[in-house]
Amino acid sequence: MKVISLVGALLLAPIFIATTGVALATPQGGDTAVKQAVTIAEFSQNMVHQRGYFDFYYDASSDKVYLLVDKLAQPFIFQSSLPRGIGSNDIGLDRGQLGDTRLVQFERFGNKVMLKQLNTYYRAESDSLAERLSVEEAFASSVIAGLPVVASNDSAVLVDYTEFLLSDIHQISASLAAQKQGNYKVDSKRSGVYLPRSKAFVKNTELEALVTFSGDKAGAFVKQVTPAAEAISVHLHHSLIALPEPGYQSRDFHPYSGFWPVEYMDYASAFDAPIVKRLLPRHRLEKKDPTAALSEAVKPIVYYLDPAVPEPVRTALLDGASWWNTAFEQLGYKDAFQVKLLPADADPMDVRYNVIQWVHRATRGWSYGAGVTDPRTGEIIKGHVTLGSLRVRQDFLIATGLTAPYSKDNTDTTSQKAMALARIRQLSAHEVGHTLGLIHNFAGSANGRSTVMDYPHPQIDLHNGKPALDNAYREGLGEWDNYAIAYGYGDNSAAQRQELVQSARQQGLQYMADQDARPQGGVSAIGHLWDNGSDAVAELQRLAEVRQTALNRFGLNNIDSGQPLSSLQEALVPIYLLHRYQVEAVSKLLGGAYYEYELKGDYTSPKGFRWVDNTKQQQALQALLDTLSPDYLTLPSSLLALIPPKAFGDSNGRESFQGRYGLAFDPLSVAEASANHTLQLILHPQRLNRLSGQQQLGTVLDAVLAATLKQKWQNGSAALLQQRVAHVAFYQLMQSLTSVELAPEAKALLQHKLTELAKGLAKHKDANYQQLLGQWQRYLESGLWQPVFVPKALPPGSPI
Repeated sequence: MKVISLVGALLLAPIFIATTGVALATPQGGDTAVKQAVTIAEFSQNMVHQRGYFDFYYDASSDKVYLLVDKLAQPFIFQSSLPRGIGSNDIGLDRGQLGDTRLVQFERFGNKVMLKQLNTYYRAESDSLAERLSVEEAFASSVIAGLPVVASNDSAVLVDYTEFLLSDIHQISASLAAQKQGNYKVDSKRSGVYLPRSKAFVKNTELEALVTFSGDKAGAFVKQVTPAAEAISVHLHHSLIALPEPGYQSRDFHPYSGFWPVEYMDYASAFDAPIVKRLLPRHRLEKKDPTAALSEAVKPIVYYLDPAVPEPVRTALLDGASWWNTAFEQLGYKDAFQVKLLPADADPMDVRYNVIQWVHRATRGWSYGAGVTDPRTGEIIKGHVTLGSLRVRQDFLIATGLTAPYSKDNTDTTSQKAMALARIRQLSAHEVGHTLGLIHNFAGSANGRSTVMDYPHPQIDLHNGKPALDNAYREGLGEWDNYAIAYGYGDNSAAQRQELVQSARQQGLQYMADQDARPQGGVSAIGHLWDNGSDAVAELQRLAEVRQTALNRFGLNNIDSGQPLSSLQEALVPIYLLHRYQVEAVSKLLGGAYYEYELKGDYTSPKGFRWVDNTKQQQALQALLDTLSPDYLTLPSSLLALIPPKAFGDSNGRESFQGRYGLAFDPLSVAEASANHTLQLILHPQRLNRLSGQQQLGTVLDAVLAATLKQKWQNGSAALLQQRVAHVAFYQLMQSLTSVELAPEAKALLQHKLTELAKGLAKHKDANYQQLLGQWQRYLESGLWQPVFVPKALPPGSPI
């Protein structure tokens, strides 16, 4: 692909003009008020003046910025953002992060101008002024800034914008406090206007400031990423954006479209029509020649890639983002979607650029697709992708962990790098998809890998008894992606879009969004994160074979020459836990159900709602219990002999297993964390409630107890594993019993099962049984669950 990186000079260049001689009246009073009437030219002598959507003046002698407000009571879009962030995935204040998109207008009140955020959720789409005003007056607006007037005339006012520009519009102080990272507030003495990124253009004005937050009681995450934790200096950006030109056609939302909804309440709706309205968010796209089979766009959708991305990742990101052009080609567009390198002198926060940014953090973390969307219509004005730079390393770690390529004689990581880059291409397409308006489809990976909008787990096959990486990720868009773009961007009528829906369903394209797939206690049998395969149980069993094969081969060839042997632990994490997400998918078959986002009339006979059949639920339960066995949890003794305590200079971190052996690697706690993951999913209170409603809860509880607390101890290390798993099982059973979410009938049955268990424990002299019995008795006496043991958590898995 040829990358074009040049744009017209007019697009990039801000407009500078000389100050005018227009006379403005200046009110008396106020900190910044001038004591007598002066013209703008007199007031702004020696100031930098930039003309654009809103002109502004910069006074270097006082480090103040003044905004010329010549559009009073005229709505426009105000977008705040964070051009330079804190660098912590845990804190979540990243470089390039967009803040809220607000519909605002300036209104004058005497010696000040209010910047008022309009209430766009409650509205009346009516030609009647009285009807519109009745809604405006019924619901509150929000004044987000009061700006002192320093000069004025009949058509414009000049206001001091400095204090607002240096304010905490991004709610950084609140974010830090909510995460217990310290008490911070803006320090104006250590803040100032950042002129290089303050520019004005015909339809947008961009203002930026360096803002320092001073405070105390800094948390660990702040200390990790700041040179001096008592002072956090970031950049904040304001974009003042003209409303899009008329002509955009809004499109109604459909729950099976694959798009986000832009929602509002329209009080002008007839009382027999829905008052809640939902629109699709999408970019404006029109053909130059609507009659042609293949036409260029009036204005193509162009995304600009951060030039800071190094090769070969840069090419992978360009390729993956460019996949979307194929979907637009199917709609008869030629080069309607383009990806180029961001020009060196362009500002990524400038609203005129759709941007793919490469963002560094102290630890690996999530990537995002966000944007600036007109809240009135759903038109996407700017797409902004944030890609975490450390993501690619996790896939490479998984690939090398599976294949052990670091042979002394022939180290070749070509295929491992190829897998990591394949994931990066998919990730680029995924996040750009969000900025085109698309939401997650978490049924895609189990539906023939039909979409880039799922979270894909690498598909690992066994070839000649060894893990193979060549089929890890699908290349290109899937069938669901093409359908969604056709629905949202195709030149079609409502009736034709309904035909698209019916055709997609006839193809068997499944769809589940975040609200159904993310909860661990979710009911959907098809919506899961990081899973694979149309049969979740069969895939878990297949993946167990891949996992065991990789563990049997795991050793010195899993780390490069010169690495400490203790780093084997971090390389081991994703391989030992290769099954973790498929376990979650299988757990949702227990008490799970099949359903769709179905509208009345979508089918002749409604699909409705049906539970997973009992046979499948039993298969799922057994597959889950298999992951608790000593055979599944035991690590090879040859591997354990290779992992020493951390080498001097290294230490255990979040990517390490947390153990109870001090400096020594603790395989029992590794098994404990894995078993806890499975049991927490099986015994989720919402799942137990549904199983109770299906009259299957007793069967499930009996099976869990038989596989954990009621089984006969084996000998040696296997017995130690069984005992640890028994403690984990008791902990999770008690967590469920005491959960406020557990339904009374489920609670009654679970308490009965534990009472019967206690009678059995009383007959044994084993110290583990006696300790568990003592905890049960203390619970019965006090009514309080006070565990003496809390299982270790898994190291983070997401995001891959």
